[in-house]
Amino acid sequence: MNAATDLSFATPNLHGQLAQLSQEQLDRLDFGVIGFDGETNVCKYNQTESDAAGLTAPRVLGQPLFTNVAPCLNNFMVAQRFEDAQDDSAALDDTIDYVLTLRMRPVKVKLRLLAAPGTGERYVLVQRKL
Repeated sequence: MNAATDLSFATPNLHGQLAQLSQEQLDRLDFGVIGFDGETNVCKYNQTESDAAGLTAPRVLGQPLFTNVAPCLNNFMVAQRFEDAQDDSAALDDTIDYVLTLRMRPVKVKLRLLAAPGTGERYVLVQRKL
C-alpha cells in the first residue's frame, strides 16, 4: 500500500496527510500541490503542478505564491480566504471552480484550499481533470 496512491483530490482530512508525504510521494499524486508557509512563500511544489503550469520547482520554491508565482490567485476567491482563516484561527477546506489564466490559455480547474490552525503549511490543490 502506497500512501500517495491512496490519496485523491477529494480525500477527507487531506491537509494533515499532505504534510506527512515526501517529495517523491507528492510527485506521484495526480493533482497539483502547492504548499506555502505563513508568509505565503512556496515550500512544496509537486511535479504534476510543475508539468501543467510549466514552472520548475527551483523557480517557484521560496517565492511568494500570490505575487510572484500565481498572481491570478491573489483575489477574494483564493488569497482572501486564506487570510480570513488565518485571522480567525479557523480551518479552511473549500473546493471552488476556477479559471487559471497566468502564462497559459484560460484553463478550467477545481481548486481545493486547505489550512489548519497551528500548522505551518497551507495548500492550494489543483485538479485539472474535470
